Amino acid sequence: MLETTPFDMAEYLDTEEERQGYIDYVSQNGTEEELLEALNTVARARGMTKTAEAAGLTREGLYKALSPNGNPSFATVCKILKTFGYRISFTPIKQSELIAKEA
Repeated sequence: MLETTPFDMAEYLDTEEERQGYIDYVSQNGTEEELLEALNTVARARGMTKTAEAAGLTREGLYKALSPNGNPSFATVCKILKTFGYRISFTPIKQSELIAKEA
């Protein structure tokens, strides 16, 4: 029987450029759940302890916030993003995109 191991994207995000590209892609093309999963993946790639300390969170708090059942506050997401070199900005959605999503 062939044995396989689960794929873990965190093992392949070796550079900050790769991590930022991953977050950029998921933030523009993914769902809210996929974005939280991407943040979890990047945190693991960078190191959960290092990420938690930089964000002012406990390691356990970071794991909980980014878990599949986590429901992090907006402030927590902003702290995590800041450690990754991001800030949230808002961009208006084009009317044509809104119509396409409604159809």
